[in-house]
Amino acid sequence: MHRYFYPDKWVRSAYEIPYERLYESGIRGIIFDIDNTLVPHGAPADKRSLALFERFRHIGMKTCLLSNNKEPRVKPFAEQVDSCYICKAGKPGVKGYERAMALMGTDRQTTVFVGDQIFTDIYGANRAGIRTYLTEPIDPHEEIQIVLKRYLEAVVLFFYKRKYKGVTSERAEE
Repeated sequence: MHRYFYPDKWVRSAYEIPYERLYESGIRGIIFDIDNTLVPHGAPADKRSLALFERFRHIGMKTCLLSNNKEPRVKPFAEQVDSCYICKAGKPGVKGYERAMALMGTDRQTTVFVGDQIFTDIYGANRAGIRTYLTEPIDPHEEIQIVLKRYLEAVVLFFYKRKYKGVTSERAEE
């Protein structure tokens, strides 16, 4: 049961993932959460996120933003970075992830998900059969409901670290 809450990789930042290597390994699409994964909660695209999405276009990687937020938050960000998007995605439900893959023309084997929350982002992507990257939140100042979830996430991450101590690459096979 816990494996659905465990990311395949846990990284400090979405900006440190070796996307070119992922592309070389056959990955063709990346689904991203926005808030606290790419920018602080509610912030517009910044120079770093704009450069990242330009990098994706250069290497031929498709992207889709998958957010539980409403369109007034998601659409302007998507327009800034020139990416398709799904708002009010219903994460951790699987349908949003499947719809994102359909928009990008990818499948479970050629897609990865990058997000900062275990109980929505990682849990949903794992249930959808997509490889997952958990990032550290960009900004520690979050809405109260997210702060409360972070306490529960800390418990999951404690057991994750204990189980995969010394594992530096992919999550060990169950």
